[in-house]
Amino acid sequence: MGCAAGPHHMITFLVRRLFWACGTVAGVLGFLFVLFFLYATPADMARRALGEKAPPEAISTWIKNHGYDRPLVWNPTAPGQTLLVEHFRRSLTFDFGRSDADGVPIRQRLREGVGPSLALTLPLFAIGLIFSIALALLVATFRDSALDRAVAVGCVLAMSLSTLLYIIAGQWLFGQVLRWFPVSGFDSDPEMLWRFVALPVVVGVLASFGEHTRFYRTLFVEETSRDYVRTARAKGCSDLRVMWGHVLPNALIPIVTHVVVAIPFLFTGSILLESFFGIPGLGSMTVEAIHGNDFATLRAMVFLGSLLFIAAQIATDVIYTLVDPRVRLG
Repeated sequence: MGCAAGPHHMITFLVRRLFWACGTVAGVLGFLFVLFFLYATPADMARRALGEKAPPEAISTWIKNHGYDRPLVWNPTAPGQTLLVEHFRRSLTFDFGRSDADGVPIRQRLREGVGPSLALTLPLFAIGLIFSIALALLVATFRDSALDRAVAVGCVLAMSLSTLLYIIAGQWLFGQVLRWFPVSGFDSDPEMLWRFVALPVVVGVLASFGEHTRFYRTLFVEETSRDYVRTARAKGCSDLRVMWGHVLPNALIPIVTHVVVAIPFLFTGSILLESFFGIPGLGSMTVEAIHGNDFATLRAMVFLGSLLFIAAQIATDVIYTLVDPRVRLG
């Protein structure tokens, strides 16, 4: 057990976690260098971009034009002029260079893609979270009832179906048959935006509610067996007050873990939904980078995803102390 979470101890904890984060970031960058420069060499990148039958002159020109012609790890004449140093420098300064596919600055692509991604993932995240928690509280209140069993069966069925099936069925029913929403596309105009994100949000919520509802129901049912719940009921508290006023606050620790870990994916986008609904977000950009052998963009996306995940882990530890005073920072 750690000490009480006073201001001095909080600062000490954050400094220690930041040192841990720095080491983790260095490890991620080292792994990316091995993966993208040692395992897949610049010559391999050039052949994938130009074709296996590309002449050596074209491969050499491609390597030079993309800045991959420097020594990998050691340069005796200029130690700082290596791909390793350049890789760390660009990543740590968020200067990701240009796309290997079309030469567009990657930072420009990131700025253009983060808006559409958040326009989809934020409402999907918020609606899915509220819906799943409310439904889980409801069925946990009526545990072992017909409603509980029906929702359990529905959750299992929802988890058994592929997300692709939800996408295809949603596009067919709401887009082609009922014609309520466009099948695909995107418009950043606030008056039109909701029409293009409504269908993928509905599909995303339906595809994920089974897993999330079962998880939250398990948490709430476990909490209902605690002594404080029996005490609250013995004092005459209604089931509604017990569930919302006692069970939910005491189940926040695992809920916070589940929620905060998902936050980084709000910024990196939803690959499946963006691809099938034609939303030009970061998820679509990642798919295009994979198909186009755009290694520079892939490195940037993996690095940013790692940074967001590390930040989420640190934020989770801090939020624990806010939602539950019993938690001590160790």
